[in-house]
Amino acid sequence: MTATLAFHGAAGTVTGSCLRLALPGGEVLIDCGLFQGPKTLKELNWRPFPFDPRRLAAVLLTHAHIDHAGLIPRLFAEGFRGPVFATEATCDLCRFMLPDSGSIQEAEVERLNRRNAERGRPAVRPIYTARDAEASLALFRPVAYDAWVDLPGELRARFWNAGHMLGSASIELVLPGGGHLLVSGDIGPGAKSFVSNAEAPHDPDWLVLETTYGDRDREDATPEERRERLRTEVLAALAAGGNLLIPAFAVERTQELLHDLDLLIERSRLPPVPIVIDSPLAAEATACFRRHLRELPEETEPAETFLSGPNIRITRSVEESKALNRVTGGMIILSASGMAEAGRIRHHLLNNLWRAEATVLFVGYQAPGTLGRLLLDGAERVSIMGTEVAVRARIRSLDLYSGHADRRGLLAWLAARGKVGRGIFLVHGEPEARDSLAALVRERTDAPLFLPELDAVYALPPDRAPEPRRAAPRLAPEAAHAPFDWHNERARLLMELRRRLDEAGDDRARAELLHRVRRALEETPR
Repeated sequence: MTATLAFHGAAGTVTGSCLRLALPGGEVLIDCGLFQGPKTLKELNWRPFPFDPRRLAAVLLTHAHIDHAGLIPRLFAEGFRGPVFATEATCDLCRFMLPDSGSIQEAEVERLNRRNAERGRPAVRPIYTARDAEASLALFRPVAYDAWVDLPGELRARFWNAGHMLGSASIELVLPGGGHLLVSGDIGPGAKSFVSNAEAPHDPDWLVLETTYGDRDREDATPEERRERLRTEVLAALAAGGNLLIPAFAVERTQELLHDLDLLIERSRLPPVPIVIDSPLAAEATACFRRHLRELPEETEPAETFLSGPNIRITRSVEESKALNRVTGGMIILSASGMAEAGRIRHHLLNNLWRAEATVLFVGYQAPGTLGRLLLDGAERVSIMGTEVAVRARIRSLDLYSGHADRRGLLAWLAARGKVGRGIFLVHGEPEARDSLAALVRERTDAPLFLPELDAVYALPPDRAPEPRRAAPRLAPEAAHAPFDWHNERARLLMELRRRLDEAGDDRARAELLHRVRRALEETPR
């Protein structure tokens, strides 16, 4: 039996990372991530896995981000009992990130079921619960960088620092017979505050490479230049008179921002403005970073004050979070999630977006269909938890904190791998980013190049290029790639209808508008 590689996530998208390597001696997963973004993609989280979790021998986890690790508790709930191999820091982060994700699933389903009950719709169940997540943690096995792990079926794996976040890894696999597969995971940009530059082995036979920023080159900036740009944004936000909201991923991004803000205040480059970390998950992550202080390469001494300056306050309870709504200016609030799709940041946006003096600063990638992407793309009105909000706040972006290598960085990382013998697979990117990088990769290598779609399967013969195998995709490529699905379009249509009704001159004009809408619906074939 020839080994096969299946792409069950992050194929034509940047979310839901999941590779399945099938060998005569068993099957292993590399990552098992939650789908995020448009609801069409998110619905995949509830659908049956395209494999039997009970048949998996192991999971190899590149890092702790939920789009790479977030469905491991569901694997456990459906019978997976093999080991989950990850670096020590990734295991440590997952100990609170996965239960937090389970709690979010439960809370979101509870709100949805209240609405379903009011509308006469059936109740739904969460993808998994916090209890499922807690139970799945017993499967985690920490491994060191550059240490071989023996897996069933004479498969071996080795973890390399990927430079993306604390504990992140690229994974090298040696197949029975000696073929080498290298999975990049998410590659860091270099010069990050808390992670050393990426490393990986040379001359793999097959390479799976991420393409998140495959269509753009970011501005190069030193840590000092990055802090100066952040200082400019903070001063402008304070001058506007309102609060500065920063939707930030709870792990890594929040700590990087906190470190930079703390240094700017300590060096009198910023006034002693109150900084509130309003995310229980970010609070746990910050404590985890302090535990792994010896692994962090930048200026993190003294340990006693690292990420804990006098202006920093962490809110834990819901009551403390709600109390922030009474503060209308002069405060920096860092809150998850980074794409504004869940968590406490949505409540802060609901309370501040309509204020012209408020500022929202995005500091990371915003996936298509997310609230963050809608705001960055200039939406004038958005719907948050069923409430329509006019967007009057200043919407800003600072793309100097990304955890991903840009186009130059990806090509440099690829060049450093030497010769790829049998094939390169491009994943974890929107179609435009992936296509752009593919054109440049073709100019630089003669290795066969593949752009797998969701659930695509390829045989990995030992003596020739990969061969596509028949597969049953859960979504058609056009549905998986769509930046907006019908859920988004419905929300936009309803907001536009409400706006037109508000602007209509009188009740007669409003009645005529509704009549035209009804007539259009009646004329549409069912």
